[in-house]
Amino acid sequence: MTEAAVAFEVLARCGAARRGRLATPHGVIETPAFMPVGTLGAVKGLAPQSLEDLGAEVMLANLYHLSLRPGVEVIAELGGIHRFTAWERPILTDSGGYQVFSLAHRNRIDDGGVTFKSHLDGARVRFTPERVVAMQARLGVDVAMVLDECPPWPVDETTATEAWRRTLGWAESALAEAARVRPAGGPRGAAGEGGEGGDGGEALPWRGALFGIAQGSTFEDLRLQAAAELSALPFDGFAIGGVSVGEPGELRRAVVEWTAPALPADRPRYLMGVGTPEDLRHAVSHGVDLFDCVLPARNARHGTLYTREGTINIKNARFRGDDRPVQEGCECPCCRRVSRAFVHHLVRAGEWTGGVLATLHNLRFYLDFMADLRQAIALGTLE
Repeated sequence: MTEAAVAFEVLARCGAARRGRLATPHGVIETPAFMPVGTLGAVKGLAPQSLEDLGAEVMLANLYHLSLRPGVEVIAELGGIHRFTAWERPILTDSGGYQVFSLAHRNRIDDGGVTFKSHLDGARVRFTPERVVAMQARLGVDVAMVLDECPPWPVDETTATEAWRRTLGWAESALAEAARVRPAGGPRGAAGEGGEGGDGGEALPWRGALFGIAQGSTFEDLRLQAAAELSALPFDGFAIGGVSVGEPGELRRAVVEWTAPALPADRPRYLMGVGTPEDLRHAVSHGVDLFDCVLPARNARHGTLYTREGTINIKNARFRGDDRPVQEGCECPCCRRVSRAFVHHLVRAGEWTGGVLATLHNLRFYLDFMADLRQAIALGTLE
């Protein structure tokens, strides 16, 4: 990179935990931070204003899904992803690497990239590391992730090593494409025409960051090797990938303990796809700054709500006459206005509003939880 695309500052430490601030082209993210998942550009059931009102500072969207519909070119022609989604705060896009894992039965991997068979219509979709960067630049995202190969669990060490070697090669190709669309000597935000397979047209000005992803499954030596090799490359930030793919909790946490401290301390660290409040707390204590997970919204739609006393299943009959809010003192729209009994009634009846109210609560719970962690780090009281 010719100059930093984002600015990351560590404001306070408590052990290995960091209280930081990540400045992006569309605003500042206070870290540690949780990113609600808006796969298609919106969190299910929530308008952009609702997500803003909850206090979310950043949203995650998925390049694979957006590339299929409505298409990168459609979004670009409409002014880019922020204008298209009406979300003017920072956006991070996953590269499609998770779909390499989740759609393994519909793709073919080679050293040049991944060929998907679209889950929508069966059409052939080719992702290369260069095209993935070009498409994310075309969208105008704040943080772009490199294409990576996310191996399943369990997996043997030989296969995991092969996946990492391929991911490292893709990372180097992604950096070359980023250098092309952000040429040395040009103004920040200068972009090319979309790169190899870049969907044509003139690219939008791009000032976003590019993050590399360390893989290695549950093998400590391979994780440390991956972190060292990736850290030698000039990425704007680094992610821990390949977790929460079926491995037991103790191994998931061990991967974080091995990998996070081995990534550069002067740039943001992102744990992909994790997780429960306990997992977030553990990862924060080992120096992770960014998180995303579908759990709070997905669980909400199924009636599982988070409270400071633990999770509750709002479908249970014991909540039928419970006039209390889901969480006393919570400032989410659900807790400010309605009772557990009402949410119980809506969810049991299959009324869509019940899932929306539950989602509003769970996301606010996660955002408040992260705010509590930030404050504890600043005060030196995380333990």
